[in-house]
Amino acid sequence: MLARWLTPFRIQLLIWLLLTAAIVTPFFLAATSDLENIESGPGIIAQARLTMLPGMTTHGHYQIELACNACHTADMGVKANACNDCHAEELDLARDTHPISKFTDPSNADRLEKLNVLECSSCHREHVPNQTLAVGVSLPKDYCYHCHQDVMEQRPSHREFAFDSCSNAGCHNYHDNRALYEKFLYQHAGEPDMLEDPHVALLSSTKTEYDSPLKAADQDAPPEHQLPAGDQLLDDWVDSVHAQAQVNCSGCHSNENTPDAKTWTTATSHETCAKCHEYQVAGWLRGRHGMRLQRGLSPMTPEMARQPMNADVAHQALDCSSCHSGHRFDTQYAAFEACIKCHNDEHSQAFANSKHHDLWQQELNGELPAGYGVSCATCHMPRCTIDGETVAQHNQNDNLRPNEKMIRSVCNQCHGVEFSISSLADSDLIKNCFGDSPATVNESVQLATDWFEAKKRKQLERKKRRDQQNKQKSTAQDDA
Repeated sequence: MLARWLTPFRIQLLIWLLLTAAIVTPFFLAATSDLENIESGPGIIAQARLTMLPGMTTHGHYQIELACNACHTADMGVKANACNDCHAEELDLARDTHPISKFTDPSNADRLEKLNVLECSSCHREHVPNQTLAVGVSLPKDYCYHCHQDVMEQRPSHREFAFDSCSNAGCHNYHDNRALYEKFLYQHAGEPDMLEDPHVALLSSTKTEYDSPLKAADQDAPPEHQLPAGDQLLDDWVDSVHAQAQVNCSGCHSNENTPDAKTWTTATSHETCAKCHEYQVAGWLRGRHGMRLQRGLSPMTPEMARQPMNADVAHQALDCSSCHSGHRFDTQYAAFEACIKCHNDEHSQAFANSKHHDLWQQELNGELPAGYGVSCATCHMPRCTIDGETVAQHNQNDNLRPNEKMIRSVCNQCHGVEFSISSLADSDLIKNCFGDSPATVNESVQLATDWFEAKKRKQLERKKRRDQQNKQKSTAQDDA
């Protein structure tokens, strides 16, 4: 009976239906699956999600491109507050120079007709690769010109500048001008290339002296998990700051006051570290290394990166122990060697031949005081003060895009502002990891100086005219 029903045409139709179902089903599941669990289920569903992307994801978001719920609603619309969910704190710290409040002011209503800056997506659009700049941000090149086309007329110094050059390195940044606004540049004009006492603040943890550090015999792991005398992990822990600060094995490997085999865990995670290092872990989760975990995805691996990485660590899942390895928690290792273990791009590889690296080696050798060397972490994980403590910012992207954000937090600890801006604006210098001096001097500081000096001259001229007028009035009154 079945044999008579299965005609050649029906067999072909059945094969076509089965193939169609096999192809379409993953896309249907990807489109209708729970946005909070995108990576769950067969890998083919995640691959279907990638195929459904309307365009290439930008450099800043590609790590979380499978976490559609980060930016999209269930019906794939864009969340009203999607950008601020991640970037509101950063904008607040940057003293955003174009806050929403500026444009809700009725006096600026006319500007909204030119560009609706109340919506982040007016300038920043994801999945639009033809609008993506070198720093990995989707941005139309002419966005400044909509409101500031009169600048070329008001400032003779800008008349020859291209309309799309406002955001060139060393010039303007829409949101964060902490190191570029005119008064700051003018105040730092004339600084030497190298400041008199070039160094960064010491981390509070390196200055702390502890009493009664723990010894190997003090380990409080359950008997079946205790390490024998002479074990490398045990020796590393004894020499670590954790043992000095009386953080015993149970502090990381058990959540119970009285640890036993049932509550013991060999593996630890960033959540374990956050019990004591909340600020550092929070910063790490906002950066490229940890942002996938923050969104409920699998850990970042070097294989996923768009930058060149070392192949032998391609599949290593990133967590706190990737840099603070084993039981040593060595901050010196984490400051350089941990970075170069993964990063194989031109800038990273050039560090070993740079002047900064020479200073770092001199510090490690005791030839320079602590804080006078320069490592990868010195620039990409700058010191900041939290509750009176000097700590490292573990969001390594915090000052990376645009790179002028490094001026105040990093460069200006050792170098003058003009030298810093010129260095950061020199693309070749960035590639060789600042192995030389900048090829040209950036004009920003001089432009700001000329602007303020011109304003001062005008103020003096107005004062001179007022004084002269007052003198003439006084003389006329005396004559009367």
